[in-house]
Amino acid sequence: MQADKCPFFHSVRSGAVYTARAMNARESMEFDVIVVGAGPCGLAASIRLAQLGRETGRELNICLLEKGAEIGAHIVSGAVLETRALDELLPGWRDQGAPPATPVETDDFHFLLSPGRSLRLPGAFIPHPMRNHGNCIVSLGALCQWMGTQAENLGVNVFPGYPASGVVYENGRVAGVVTGEMGRGRDGSEKPGYDPGIELRAPYTVFAEGCRGHLGKELMQRFDLRRDSDPQHYGIGIKEVWRAPEKRRRPGAVVHTLGWPLGQTTEGGGFLYHAHDGLVYLGFIVALNYRNPYLDPYEEFQRWKHHPRIREVIEDGERISWGARAVNKGGLQSLPKLAFPGGLLAGCDAGFLNGAKIKGSHTAMKTGMLAAEAVFDALSGDSPPAVLEDYQDRISGSWVHEELFRARNFGPAQHRFGLLAGSAFTWLDLNIFRGRLPFTLHNRTPDHEDLLPASKARRIDYPKPDGKISFDRLSSVYLSATNHEEDQPCHLVLEDEELPIRDNLPGFAEPAQRYCPAAVYEVAWEGDTPRFVINAPNCIHCKTCDIKDPAQNINWVAPEGGGGPNYAGM
Repeated sequence: MQADKCPFFHSVRSGAVYTARAMNARESMEFDVIVVGAGPCGLAASIRLAQLGRETGRELNICLLEKGAEIGAHIVSGAVLETRALDELLPGWRDQGAPPATPVETDDFHFLLSPGRSLRLPGAFIPHPMRNHGNCIVSLGALCQWMGTQAENLGVNVFPGYPASGVVYENGRVAGVVTGEMGRGRDGSEKPGYDPGIELRAPYTVFAEGCRGHLGKELMQRFDLRRDSDPQHYGIGIKEVWRAPEKRRRPGAVVHTLGWPLGQTTEGGGFLYHAHDGLVYLGFIVALNYRNPYLDPYEEFQRWKHHPRIREVIEDGERISWGARAVNKGGLQSLPKLAFPGGLLAGCDAGFLNGAKIKGSHTAMKTGMLAAEAVFDALSGDSPPAVLEDYQDRISGSWVHEELFRARNFGPAQHRFGLLAGSAFTWLDLNIFRGRLPFTLHNRTPDHEDLLPASKARRIDYPKPDGKISFDRLSSVYLSATNHEEDQPCHLVLEDEELPIRDNLPGFAEPAQRYCPAAVYEVAWEGDTPRFVINAPNCIHCKTCDIKDPAQNINWVAPEGGGGPNYAGM
């Protein structure tokens, strides 16, 4: 291929080295650094690298890849933002055209006792990390879009719509990534205009794909990065954006709930944040170690919205957007080794969310910045090492590690003791002992192993949606603006195509029908014969199936570039 016919090449600023690699019929490009994922972590890493280059007079060639059609398209978060990392990265960001950030004015916790009753918890009963004084309510998607502009202004090559579909290995180390193929049919055949993807190479690659990144998962296995850590633990977060009636708007109000509709043994809860212009961000998180295979996180969210404490805010309002995403919640004990030959894991790709704060954007940004500083210092030396061991040291010496250390017992306590006893333990641990108890709890059971057999579980009868407060799955998927090229290979790959009907249906009533919030999986019956159906175009890339399938039979891989949701204001 000639350079003047390669649109990817033309979008790169001068300085990139461009060569053809006949051995695999792919084009190849050389960069100083590749960053995979343009969420808060990847953007912070790219911006910090560019800043360091400017400060020292060294122009770095930085490649930032994003699988969404545009920056922010796949971002889902509450989001109450702790601004510490952003203040460090871009001082004065509020006065530089950043999207609206509504200061938190009130901070309420409610224990939902039943479908109609609730108890407001006194402030003294709330663990210190869960209090939001000094934080602000933002659209994280809009913030990422703005950060993307800042990165471009600093000279970063930002490429939305280009997923990293594979890792390039060379001489036992990561040498870069390959962008996804375009133009292959569902049957695997090459369609007219087929593009095999481009090989992007660099001395170092920062992986910042977000929770359950598919390349991060591969790297952890290949380099045995999890050998000294607990399994990672996850939740599924489902969120909606509403415009509330004017009389119910409370800009700056933050509300969290515990209890109903979940039971004592299922971790999770809800949130409702009043932002600017009458926007309300509300959502529900269910820990993916839940035991009942009949539990449906999407339907639990719909039930939760009918509680008077929530309904009174959104009734007669307008639902604007909907989305869902897995979140990691294992904390300090579940962090893998972060550095390996030629690469680093950062942000939620590694699992830096602080479960006690229910926040991970600030820690993701900071770890991205620390990764950038480790990479920059290595590139500035005479003999850059293959493994940037000092990145791990930078993390250990940072406020991120201090935060996660103090919160390390939060998740394991909830899992071990249940909602009430776990909450009491957490209050003592964080409020009285400030997270410095002389022991560390563990949860060494992977989430997918916690499901009970269907024969031992209680069926749950969920009410039908009313179309005003609660809604069906397909109308929600429509709001997410999800789109995939229909004629492409399925990106939800089954290791054993017979297993869902052979094992999961009789054993667990095939839970994929319920844990997926987007109606991707169904069991269709043709007479008395069941058939497992994958509606891949519905996929919103939440990764829940990759996590919760009891046989670990589903492997999420990147679809064609730009596919997936295109969230508005999430």
